[in-house]
Amino acid sequence: MKILVLNGSPKRDKSDTMHITRAFLDGMNAAAPQETEIIDVIDKHIEYCTGCFACMRNGGACIHDDDMRPILEKILESDLLILSFPLYCYGMPAPLKAVIDRVLPLSSMAMTKVGDRYEHVGQADFSRLRYLMICGCGFPNSRHNFEPAAAQFKLLFPDGHTIVTVPESPMFNVPQAAPVTQPRLALIRQAGKQYAETGGVDEALLAEICSPMIPEETYAAIVNGSV
Repeated sequence: MKILVLNGSPKRDKSDTMHITRAFLDGMNAAAPQETEIIDVIDKHIEYCTGCFACMRNGGACIHDDDMRPILEKILESDLLILSFPLYCYGMPAPLKAVIDRVLPLSSMAMTKVGDRYEHVGQADFSRLRYLMICGCGFPNSRHNFEPAAAQFKLLFPDGHTIVTVPESPMFNVPQAAPVTQPRLALIRQAGKQYAETGGVDEALLAEICSPMIPEETYAAIVNGSV
């Protein structure tokens, strides 16, 4: 499988969330060798979308000459697109959002009704592409935190999507937290292996991954004590 990871964290490979993503990829590779490329979005020159819609009218040509065109080409060549990002203000970080805004060239101005909503008709065939969102946050639990980002991801990629969310993710960058983070990373590797073998992750396993690693009150006290 050809996998493209868009790492939305400005911390690059030191991202808390990338610990999760790397564990998931390790699990996938345990099932079968994968061809993976990771792009640190913060290092790319991506202009903001101006909403001119030129790309949707003239076959995908954007007015901006930057790093977005090769990224679009890599997306179309991939079998799995992974958005890996920390939760920023209940959404994705700005550099990654700029990339997502610039996927407009993959669509045309024409619309079609799918179920009870309308979608733009694609200018390219990416029907084989699957989508995975991996997101970590610094809050003690997942309640009323990930929902906006997950809702946007589902609307962007209504078919073939999987979402992995993990609270208390700053602990992945704390060596002293290994007694609780290593078992969680083992579960995430299990999820990656399952995804490679079946194309999905069991809901019970996702729920376990999404649960706090230590009691919420303990985590909050640790964070508050370090401020």
